[in-house]
Amino acid sequence: MSTTTRLQPGSTADRSGSRQRPRQDTKLALAFIAPATIGFVLFLGWPTLRGIWLSFTSFNLLTPSEFVGLANYRRLVQDPIFWDSLLVTVQYVVINIGVQTVVALLIALMMHRLTQSSLLRGLVLGPYLVANVVAALVWLWILDTQFGVANQVLEWIGLNRIGFLSDETWAIPTIALINVWRHMGYTALLIFAGLQSLPGQVYEAARIDGAGEIRTFFSITLPLLRPIMALVLIMTVIGSFQVFDTVSVTTGGGPANATNVLQLYIYDMAFGRFQFGYASAMSVALLVVLAIITIVQFRLTRAGSTDLN
Repeated sequence: MSTTTRLQPGSTADRSGSRQRPRQDTKLALAFIAPATIGFVLFLGWPTLRGIWLSFTSFNLLTPSEFVGLANYRRLVQDPIFWDSLLVTVQYVVINIGVQTVVALLIALMMHRLTQSSLLRGLVLGPYLVANVVAALVWLWILDTQFGVANQVLEWIGLNRIGFLSDETWAIPTIALINVWRHMGYTALLIFAGLQSLPGQVYEAARIDGAGEIRTFFSITLPLLRPIMALVLIMTVIGSFQVFDTVSVTTGGGPANATNVLQLYIYDMAFGRFQFGYASAMSVALLVVLAIITIVQFRLTRAGSTDLN
């Protein structure tokens, strides 16, 4: 006759098993996060600390770094090109974020209300899967003043040709809209995911109360979508301030520095003039600017709270 031994709650064996399980779970969790942690330290943490140190030095790759204190930051404050580049970058960010957010929100709403097709979602995401350099080259050919398809169409309908990438007035808006085309699908899918998480009971109650589509959107959808929109804005603003490859391929900072964004100026100082200390100081300044903008956005949008409770 077999006997079965049952552990009573609170017994010694039960307590020892409870102590061992958290230890095993902790080891497993550490094993899973170890690769990401190592990658973060090697490719983000250490380069950031190294860049901050270099911002206090004079370093050109050919000679050992020499500590110069705040000299690079004093030069930065007095550098008119730095401030012009920052202003150009802000102009780009305002156009890019403003148009991208509105277009992505409209696309997400149409996908949510009109169709649930996976094929359509894939098509919307298509431009984001194209490499930045490839997308920039394609649009460079399309918008070419002499041979571009866009200007040929303008001439065909009786309008004058436009130097989309060669005119100081048009260059930054054109680059911003190129990146809107590339990123709006990804942004729309993020918003679409947020729309799917909203409770349907709220919309049913609004329909019973006779609320129309516009009132429902502004009174229910936008307030409930606020945490997702805050996250999207923070991500897109940070990404927009780091624009580089599209400008480098299409205009190279011209004409007349009209598209000389901050990242391009930093690259030119570091790898064009080998002034790594000063380039690092500008990178640290950009890091501080992005940190301030992120904190302000987080507080203004109340990203840490939700209206669902």
